[in-house]
Amino acid sequence: MDVKIGLLLGTRGLVMRAQREGRAVDAGPMLDLAERAEAAGLDSVWVGDSLVSKPRLEPVAAMAAIAARTSRVRIGTAVMLPAIRSLVPLAHSLATVDVLSGGRIVLAMGVGGAFTPEQAQDFAAAGIDPKTRAGRLTEMVRAMRMLWTEEHVSFDGKHVQLDDVTLYPRPVQPGGIPMLLATHYRTGSEAQALRAARHGDGIMGISDSPDEFAQTIAKVEELARAEGRDPAKLERVYYMTVNIDDDAARAQADADDFLMAYYGVRHWAERWGPWGPANAVVDRMQAFADAGARELVVRFASWDQQAQWARFEAEVLPAFRQA
Repeated sequence: MDVKIGLLLGTRGLVMRAQREGRAVDAGPMLDLAERAEAAGLDSVWVGDSLVSKPRLEPVAAMAAIAARTSRVRIGTAVMLPAIRSLVPLAHSLATVDVLSGGRIVLAMGVGGAFTPEQAQDFAAAGIDPKTRAGRLTEMVRAMRMLWTEEHVSFDGKHVQLDDVTLYPRPVQPGGIPMLLATHYRTGSEAQALRAARHGDGIMGISDSPDEFAQTIAKVEELARAEGRDPAKLERVYYMTVNIDDDAARAQADADDFLMAYYGVRHWAERWGPWGPANAVVDRMQAFADAGARELVVRFASWDQQAQWARFEAEVLPAFRQA
């Protein structure tokens, strides 16, 4: 089973738990889990992003703290919302954390949701019209790559304007920090796939079934070839949410309670999971690997992240680390 494995570190869960218990946020468990994931041989650890709609630790600062506690794993965002930030300060912060980590940063980025008043809060708080978020993302990806690799950058876009900007420090990684774009393809609607094919270093799927993820990969690779790019160089990452428990009903109850607190609305339905025994998690992960994922990022839908990790390390990870 030749696939890389990553772990989502619960920067949102830390804040939720502190709010529930009426105490200050303690980042220690997150940093401890990052160390344990690296020691267990995982390939990457990831943090999420939102501003006020789903309060959590700020992702660039969190990545810097994780970099100080680890030495090998890649450290990523799953997924970052660049559109709620100012371009040049963001590019500067990200380049700096890449330097601090020794070139271990990877960015999965997306447009973010703005379909409900709650989702739109992040854009309102940042003073951004949510209707512009897709266009802003595309221009920011293009402009950040230029800022990380070129001198005297000028950019005349609809949402991004730069006039002779030179930014240092540069990221350690040649060509800048890899940027993976959250991508979901449906026949007749290929804007996300085209953005990834033209501007991304790969894709991250979140809510696809294995068959849908395979279709997304195929479409992005088809479009990349048409753009004159080598599809084999694009990363293919899938982000999945699980709860490990021999009692499937108990696993579902725990996951539902956690995710309702997380999102405030039930929208995961049949897309996420499984909630249940370790072998079901292994099977689901393998299905996405068979569909073309080269890396799987796992998030635990549970209040007890440490217990979930212990079972994942003992019962799931060995299936993907066989000689």
